[in-house]
Amino acid sequence: MDIQSTHKASCHCGSVQFELSLPNGLVDPRRCDCSMCRRRGAIVASVPLDGIKITKGSNFLSLYQFNTKTAKHYFCSKCGIYTHHQRRSNPNQYGFNIACLDGVNPLELDDIPTYDGVNHPADRA
Repeated sequence: MDIQSTHKASCHCGSVQFELSLPNGLVDPRRCDCSMCRRRGAIVASVPLDGIKITKGSNFLSLYQFNTKTAKHYFCSKCGIYTHHQRRSNPNQYGFNIACLDGVNPLELDDIPTYDGVNHPADRA
């Protein structure tokens, strides 16, 4: 990924387009093994809440929540691609789908850790 700090991203059909402020590149890229992440299979990285700006198609974003309903998962209602989510473990951040970044193939990234979402700290009594 190049050194510029603002990167363009979109869903598959282009109905949802957004910009990400990434002055430090991809921060904390990871997979997660929670029930949601296992099914969607995305590699995500983190940005502060003000690090995402929807530039087109906010009306096409659908929200999905489950379990504690703390995390907010967004996806394109036309093509179904997961774009980003407000994180449960850190509600001051969004996790975003690295595959939505223009010019980035997440399958070419090396050494992506998998977080233990099955045993999420917020689920412990």
